[in-house]
Amino acid sequence: MPILLIRGRYVVTMDANRNIIENGAVAVDGASIVGVGTFAELSPMYPDARVEGRADDIVIPGMINGHQHLTGDRLVRSVIPDTIDSQEAIFGWAVPVHGAHTQRDDYVSAVLALNEALSHGITTTVEAGTVAHPAAVLRAQRVMGTRATLGSWGWDVGGGNDPSAPFAGSVNEVLDRQREVLSLTDGDRLVTGWVTLVGHDLMSDELVCAASQLARDNGTHLTFHLSPSSSDAASYLARTGRRPVRHLHDLGALGDHVLMAHAVHLDDDEIDCLVATDTAVAVCPWAYLRLAQGITAAGRHDDMWRRGVRLALGCDSENAGDAIDPIRNAALFAGLVRDRSMDPSWFSAIDALAIHTIGAARAIGLDHRVGSLEVGKEADIVCVSTEGPEWIPPSPEPVLQLIWASSGSAVRDVWVAGRPVVRDHRSCRLTSTDLAEVTAEATARGRELRQRG
Repeated sequence: MPILLIRGRYVVTMDANRNIIENGAVAVDGASIVGVGTFAELSPMYPDARVEGRADDIVIPGMINGHQHLTGDRLVRSVIPDTIDSQEAIFGWAVPVHGAHTQRDDYVSAVLALNEALSHGITTTVEAGTVAHPAAVLRAQRVMGTRATLGSWGWDVGGGNDPSAPFAGSVNEVLDRQREVLSLTDGDRLVTGWVTLVGHDLMSDELVCAASQLARDNGTHLTFHLSPSSSDAASYLARTGRRPVRHLHDLGALGDHVLMAHAVHLDDDEIDCLVATDTAVAVCPWAYLRLAQGITAAGRHDDMWRRGVRLALGCDSENAGDAIDPIRNAALFAGLVRDRSMDPSWFSAIDALAIHTIGAARAIGLDHRVGSLEVGKEADIVCVSTEGPEWIPPSPEPVLQLIWASSGSAVRDVWVAGRPVVRDHRSCRLTSTDLAEVTAEATARGRELRQRG
């Protein structure tokens, strides 16, 4: 198999020095990056290489989505009203829809969500938890050729006796579902099983401690939702006398293997707990704005960033974040944290790109494999086209133009572990006929779900 040379006007490496190589190229042998430099340097070294990418492209690392629901909301996209509060949106709409899902619903939903993600340059997706059919989602992940995590939602609601919680179970039942996911993904090169709880105050102390230990014992990660709104803090204070992150810290459930989703309503002490335990956070800014959860009033993610908390950005679900677009997401987050500090001298466009690439890779424990374009890392690579009107005239500062002027729709070509998954804005895994068929099926299934849910 010949060496692949992916070229562009700029190669944005996202390495430790944030090097940007003009008229650059990345050499790929199989799944691995074997060279990064100028096209003039690398092309004589590999005279038989297959050259892809265009001379005016921007080449960046594959982006990482730190929190994405692949099932449920996709089939009823932009249906849940935006005039109701988050609790009603989640428990009055999203949970019943999840409960009505069949295996085929989960598969179709995941295929469409991953098609959008890959088409917008996301090569790694942290799946936020499949409610009922993780094997169907795993099949979709493999069909689409993405790098991903897989999880199966669990909560025990103080023993699982609450009839309003259709997916609840005993601690042992929830842990057995986690073990099943770890078994399903054992040996998979691209998809990793994670221990996944729904979170909030729907996990007993026994469950969260056991889940955290299960992740540690298996060398994987634990993820759950916490404090996107103020209700979790109120619930934990009523139940334990402590705020949620402090409570989990004192239980010993946090650590560098934990990715906490959201963490919007935290106080100083809770941020101290994150720092002390090296717990990572996935931030989904569009969701908090769409659901009016208070990020502009209470969000402290800029403080977390300054204090070294490992942050990843997530796109969440189609009735919260709505668009699986990492560039749009990164620009929004950068604007929010810059405006909160009223300091334009920090958190630049390259910082925004970092928390969808190398920073996100650190947050999920994959920075030794992906997140930057460096020799020895796996070849998760994105070519951004500069043919659109937002790139005229081209800037000598490509990351500024990428973050502040462009969007994920500018992505043209994508590789995961050296294999093409998107070419010329089209999926390599879904033919036009396949996509038309799955789109028609999704439309019909969405209609049925609205009736069943």
